[in-house]
Amino acid sequence: MTAVLSPCAGKVLTLADVPDAVFAGEMVGPGVAIEPEGGPSTVVSPVAGRVVKIHPHAFVVLSPGGAGILVHLGIDTNRLEGDGFEVLASEGDDVEAGAPMVAWDPDAVVGHGLSAVVPVVVMDAPKGSVTSPLAGGTAQTGDELFRV
Repeated sequence: MTAVLSPCAGKVLTLADVPDAVFAGEMVGPGVAIEPEGGPSTVVSPVAGRVVKIHPHAFVVLSPGGAGILVHLGIDTNRLEGDGFEVLASEGDDVEAGAPMVAWDPDAVVGHGLSAVVPVVVMDAPKGSVTSPLAGGTAQTGDELFRV
């Protein structure tokens, strides 16, 4: 089993609480979400593995066990076309859990009228297969959210 760590600090939500039908319905996969603390911060990799996709607003790290973990910074943030995000890693990089991935400011996302909620999803896993003991509580960057 691989521990999936919180990529940022904030309140831990269930995916059902995410203001997006695709994430809330676990269509991408099960997981949790983080309502991030305000102010500029650096989002980190939730697992060790290979960066298979990275955009300013989202990235996927493939763990050695084969789990693809998607971290999506905010909802509909692709509309910002990278404005307010700084990519700190590259596709193909091998990273450790906790490696810096993207710098951003959740307050700026909210300032654009968008949600800054950060879904952390296990891609292509069965619906309902992820639960977090931290749901409803808070997490610091690097705290264990769940295991896959």
